[in-house]
Amino acid sequence: MRDALMRLLEPPIEALGYELVDIEYVREGRGGILRIFIDGPATGAAVTVDDCARVSAAVSQLLETEDPIKGHYTLEVSSPGFDRILRKVAHFERFLGERIFAELKLPLEGRRRFAGVLRSVADGTIVVEVDGKAHSLPLDRIQKARLRPE
Repeated sequence: MRDALMRLLEPPIEALGYELVDIEYVREGRGGILRIFIDGPATGAAVTVDDCARVSAAVSQLLETEDPIKGHYTLEVSSPGFDRILRKVAHFERFLGERIFAELKLPLEGRRRFAGVLRSVADGTIVVEVDGKAHSLPLDRIQKARLRPE
């Protein structure tokens, strides 16, 4: 469902000048919560409450028309926060030199979790320095990755 929602919602959100960072759907009680995380325009401006309201209004109309989620749910639109998810190559490139956490789908070098400084991004691989040792992690093997500010 997540991928289908990303494909549906990314174009209208980008048309408004925002980046769709991630989507999360959580079932709660008789309904659920659809959380949409957006980032501001390329200027690097912080996401405001007005930005969230603007995206929420546009997305609500589309969700009512397309009805991809059956039943009752609450829509929440917010900024990605200080521990933002890293999903695209551009995300990793933007945060070179920052501390990140990456979890792999399958172990590499005997481990799945890496927390350290993002040193490089090239040819479908990121390099994360953990305790002075560089680990090359293929992007297609990353299950999830986030900024991990100190």
